[in-house]
Amino acid sequence: MKKTTIIIVTILIYLCVYLFVAHQYIYKKIGDEHLKVSDTKCEYIIRSNANNDTNLIYTALGDSFTAGVGVLEYEESYPYLFAQKISENNKNITLRDRAYPGARTSNLIKDLLPTAINDNPDIVTLLIGLNDIHGNVSKTEFTKNYTEILKRLKTETKARVFAISIPYVGTDTLLLPPFNLYFKYKTIEYNKIIKKLAEENDVEYVDLYTPTENMFKDTALHSTDLFHPSAKGYEVWAEVIYANFNK
Repeated sequence: MKKTTIIIVTILIYLCVYLFVAHQYIYKKIGDEHLKVSDTKCEYIIRSNANNDTNLIYTALGDSFTAGVGVLEYEESYPYLFAQKISENNKNITLRDRAYPGARTSNLIKDLLPTAINDNPDIVTLLIGLNDIHGNVSKTEFTKNYTEILKRLKTETKARVFAISIPYVGTDTLLLPPFNLYFKYKTIEYNKIIKKLAEENDVEYVDLYTPTENMFKDTALHSTDLFHPSAKGYEVWAEVIYANFNK
């Protein structure tokens, strides 16, 4: 009996050590790469090839993904690529990036939403929530914050609003078991909230998770931190978002 107890305790100790190390490795790897924000201007003008005066203001709200972390030039980010695709329909686009790394829904409300509303945008993309998941923000708090963001965008702007689901990112070599399964589960749960709130607030829901879930097992779609997308990865996102824009 004593020997069995020792074996069980030893296994539990090893398990706890593994879980701690595997969890810390995620954030150490991301931090060690020191990836920079590629957006240095916050505002970009994308002109169509047509000679017209039609101009749309597009505000991109979010966190490090929207700020273009993972690529060297902001022109490789998903907001810029999405704006380029819109401009092909004979529209001049003014893209305003309202995002920074680490932003959660609460930060967005305080630091980014007022400026986004003052942009008087015609189009808004909202991609936020991954830092809420990794920061253990409760579903109740996330729901409250996300609701406030959507309500204010709907009532204080004339914009066509796109609520984008949280993508599953991170290679299998970064998110070691069981964290790969844990973050996948959490992402699905928070996306259920986003979809429900988008429907309730009459904004357009973009399912970015489903079409890219398996794609991002490919390391070519990730930057060197194995978490943020590469230029190729952001191009995939832009295509998915634009397909929803054209529905």
